[in-house]
Amino acid sequence: MQGTALLTPRQAAERLGISYPAIKHWILAGRIQTVKTPGGHHRIPLKALEEFLPAEPATAPSPRISGRNQLHGSVLEVKVEGLLAKVVLSVGGQRVTAIITADAVRELNLKPGEEAVALIKATEVMIART
Repeated sequence: MQGTALLTPRQAAERLGISYPAIKHWILAGRIQTVKTPGGHHRIPLKALEEFLPAEPATAPSPRISGRNQLHGSVLEVKVEGLLAKVVLSVGGQRVTAIITADAVRELNLKPGEEAVALIKATEVMIART
């Protein structure tokens, strides 16, 4: 493994978006490949993370957003009335409703069955396309 970047379990957990206890469990269960240091500490080759990272989308990537509450789902309903629109997403079997501008619905080309993302910030819900 010489020349391969090695990460601490904490660094690997951050890259994968999982908790430190979860990565430790994976290590102890043999689910992820590690290299032991002379002191007996586990290090994880960067290459070992590849199978756990999401595949790159075939379309253009979503814009990066600071909000962490991003709920991926599919559009159930779009109802435009005047300047506003009601958009309902199905997210994990739950319905998330947002009131956005009619212009935003047209710009995002939101239609039932399409994939979209609800961005939650405090009490407001915004809709984005992936």
